[in-house]
Formats: sequence, C-alpha cells, structure tokens
Amino acid sequence: MNRKMIAYILGRVFLAEFFLMIPAVIVGLVYKESEALSFALPMAILVVAGLIFGMKKPQNTVIYVRDGFFIVAAAWIFMALAGAIPFYLCGHFESVWDCIFEMVSGFTTTGATVLGDPGALPKCILFWRSFSHWVGGMGVLVFVLAIMPMSDSLHIMRAEVPGPVVGKLVPKMRQTAIILYALYAVMTAILAIFLLCGGMPVFDAVCSAFGTAGTGGFSVRTEGIAYYNSAYIEMVLAVFMILFGINFNLFYLILIKRFKEFFKSEELKVYLVLVVTVTLLIAGNIYSIYGSVSESLRHAFFHTAAIITTTGYGTVDYALLWPSFAQILIVLITITGGCAGSTAGGLKLSRVMLLFKTFAQEMKHLLHPRAVTTVRLEGAPVENTIVRSTLVYFVMYVFIMIVSTVIISIDGFDFTTNLTAEITCFNNVGPGLGMVGPMGNFSAYSPLSKMVLSFNMLLGRLEIFPIIVFFSPSSWKKNVR
Repeated sequence: MNRKMIAYILGRVFLAEFFLMIPAVIVGLVYKESEALSFALPMAILVVAGLIFGMKKPQNTVIYVRDGFFIVAAAWIFMALAGAIPFYLCGHFESVWDCIFEMVSGFTTTGATVLGDPGALPKCILFWRSFSHWVGGMGVLVFVLAIMPMSDSLHIMRAEVPGPVVGKLVPKMRQTAIILYALYAVMTAILAIFLLCGGMPVFDAVCSAFGTAGTGGFSVRTEGIAYYNSAYIEMVLAVFMILFGINFNLFYLILIKRFKEFFKSEELKVYLVLVVTVTLLIAGNIYSIYGSVSESLRHAFFHTAAIITTTGYGTVDYALLWPSFAQILIVLITITGGCAGSTAGGLKLSRVMLLFKTFAQEMKHLLHPRAVTTVRLEGAPVENTIVRSTLVYFVMYVFIMIVSTVIISIDGFDFTTNLTAEITCFNNVGPGLGMVGPMGNFSAYSPLSKMVLSFNMLLGRLEIFPIIVFFSPSSWKKNVR
C-alpha cells in the first residue's frame, strides 16, 4: 500500500470539496441567509487537511489496485462526513444522524430524505443538497482525475465508475475524465435551459438539473416535481433522466460520429425496450384510475424513467394509489437500474444481462456437456474473471440486503416498508413503498437503522468492493499491494 500517495490524493479530494462548497456559500450570500456561515467550519477543516496532505507529491506515485479501492472508499466517507457539517450547524435537522443520512443520500445520488418539509430549508442548504447529487453522479474522483494527472489512475476509475467493466475513451485516463465531465456539464446546462423555457424559476431549474443529471432526486419543493403541475416539465425531466441513465461512453461515440457502434449497443437496446415495456404495462394497469390514455402514459412514463434511472422523482403517491402490479414493476426496475457507465444506480443492466447469459450458458452445459460455449456481451466474449466477479457481486448484493433488512426490522415497521427501504437505499433510488413511499420519508427510523441504510447507500454507489476493502484490516498494512 502506497500510503503517501493515498494521503496525497485524499488531500486533493479535500481541497476539491472545499472549492465545491463555494457555490453554496455564494447562493447563501445572494439570498442574504445567515446559514451560509454553516459552511465556514467544514471549509476550514477541508482546506487545512487538504494543504497538509495534498501539497507535497510523493516520489513514488504508483497506485496499486487495492490502493484505488481504498482511496475511493475513504474519499466518499470523509466527503460525506464533511458535507454533513453544514446541515448540522444550520439547525434545521433533528440529529447528527439525520445530517449524515441526508448527506450520504446526496453524494450517493440516492435522494432518500429524513425531511418532511424540505422546502423550508434555506436556499444555500437546498443548493448544497442538490449540488451533492451532481458531484456524486459522475464521481468526485473522476473530477479530481480531470484536473490532476496521476499514474495508474485506471484503478481509481474502476473503483468509482459503476458497472462490471470500465475502459478508457482515449489512451490517457485524464483525457477520459475530462471528456466525461464535459459531456456531463453540457447535458446538465441544456436541461436547465429546457426547464427555464417551461417556466421553472432559475434556482429551481438549476437544482432540478443537478438532481436529474446525477439521477439523485432531491427537490427544492416540499411537493417535489408535482409542485409545478406541468406536463412539459415532467416530459423534459423524463427524457433527460433516460439520457443520463445511458452509458456515457456511447455519447462519446456520437461525438466522434461512430453512430453505427452507438446503435449496436446491446445494453442500450435492452434499456430502451425495458423502458417502453414497463411504461406500457403500468399505463395499462393504472388506466382505470385516470380514465385517460394520455394521463396514464404521462404518469407511467415519468415514473418509469424516474425509477429505472434511480432518480426517484415522484408526482403521485404510487405507493398508495396504484395497483400492486404497477408497484411490483416499480420495485423490479428499482433493482435493475440503468446502464453501466451512467449516473444511474441499481444492479446495472449489463450485470443483469451477464447473469442471465451465464445462466443460459450453464443450461447449455447441462444439455450438451461437451459443447464449448462462452458468455458474450456487446458482441465480444466476456472474460471468466468478469463473469466470476459478477456472480460474487450478486451473491454479496443479496446477502447484504437480507442482513440489512433484518437489522432495520428491529424498529418494528411493516415488512413492505423495511424491505423497500433497504432495496431503494442499496440501489440508490430514494422512494420505496409504505412509509418510505414517494410522498414519505425516512425520519421515523432509529439512528441505528439510518446508519445501516447510509452504509448501504455507500455500498450500492461504490458497488460493495471498495467499502469492503476499506474496512478490511489487511488493507491498512503497508506491504499490501
């Protein structure tokens, strides 16, 4: 383990978070809010820690595989803790546990909240909540890679970017990070402009664009997106949610005019077919409620887009109003999530496809023991190591969800609430069913349950392994590579 290089990169991360807090302070000054002072202490801590650890670059800049996982986990944990300090100091949260839960939910782009009336928060705090989605969506380490060159940075990218396989868009990883963030920023700006054209206030449009781009789902209004009561705004958000749920590598293919490769993407085809299928099934199931084809399609499409991309926006309380068939579909796409390499959470469709293809391969072996078969994805054979890691990930995924559901059940809430609370937090979606439905919140859970759910948000966003590496005693040994 290269401890000096780890400390150096974490120092740069602390400095990055210091600068990322500045826009929230500016918002507070513009609106003349005293709560802007809540950022003074964490910013001071971040800049001091950043200068101590991140100023002197070590001679040995090699980052080993385990170092990459360790750095990513440590960065996200420390960033969430530092980012929660303004919540605690502003005085609008009931406990430190609520502050941590809310900030972890923000950075992991989960969007689960403990607030019953988020619209009552000061503008600077609302901005920081939504901006944390945007930062966490693409990943702060990707941001650091874009502004700071380093050797062996693929290990960091592999640990932070969601999906079973991570590759380079161009030969240099720093250029890849710059391209990703440029695409991300431009798409976010375009979305904000579209929302402004729909009559949304500037502050609301910017924060909603952050929440949509990061597929997070925090809203600046207590009623959420339902506050605007606009079919135009809902459709714009739905379309962009779907776009942000697509692998960003595919957008790069469009930029370099490799359209054929874009449309040949197997995962993209499955993603779009799933969106259309679930939308039509839900629309047919809720038609009796709305009595209109257009209204049924409007609500079905918006919520399908919101859940499959793990954004979690809601305009109706489907946990209360919709039939069980529609609710089950919602839970299923909560688990599948969007495409690998996107800002969406969940298992990722490429991983789900690998699981099904592996199952099909095993069935062929049972029927034809001598047949030589390989698992193929996107037209290419998948390495056995990737297939194995996908199977291990899925086993751990199920195991963690079972154990966590049992733990939070100690609070005594109903089975549906507990199960979907765990599913939605682990998959970084936000709303579940029951008490934690789209119009509910997580405030009733005990501090223990909130910490378990917060831990699960980090596990889901970083896809388990970096967090396990961070808490593994062997990872702290100096000679580990």
